[in-house]
Amino acid sequence: MASLARTTRTAAVAAVDAVSAPPKFRVREIHGVVIKSGFMDKTVTVTCANKKWNSLLKKYFDRPVQHLVHDPKNSLRTGDVVAIVAGWRVSKTVRHVVQHIVKPAGVPIEERPAIPTAAERVARRDAAKAAKDLRREHARVMERLEAGVRRAVMRSELLLKEGSRVVAGRKKGPVRERVGGKGEES
Repeated sequence: MASLARTTRTAAVAAVDAVSAPPKFRVREIHGVVIKSGFMDKTVTVTCANKKWNSLLKKYFDRPVQHLVHDPKNSLRTGDVVAIVAGWRVSKTVRHVVQHIVKPAGVPIEERPAIPTAAERVARRDAAKAAKDLRREHARVMERLEAGVRRAVMRSELLLKEGSRVVAGRKKGPVRERVGGKGEES
């Protein structure tokens, strides 16, 4: 009976995820309590319940896990019960993002900044990547232009320094006259 309840709950969660999230974000939702907020910008610490099996004693023990969670608009407060999902890495230790607030503590949800949906997060990330690609392409073009200018300056400096003539990109040395060769009459 327990497995039937678990599968129906899993199916319900999957159905909700399929409707509300793009394919990249169809992951399991973890519920936890915010234990630290306001110490880091756009990041909170969430404690989630977890159990660890001890094979020697043949029983489970509670082993809470703490996650650093990305809070894009600093809308979470200490004591909130939240749902988090795994997302892309924001920093070295931040790998989860807030999905929604399950139960607020203190300030009502309506008075806080709205938590962005998965589609909004993906759109913001794609826009940031596009802007980065544009900046990189601009930097590459500028580097090529500067390299071309440097080459032209070096070439003109070489010409001025040597005083030789250049034809079709090759240096021509001074013309030597033949002395004492065949067909020379004295």
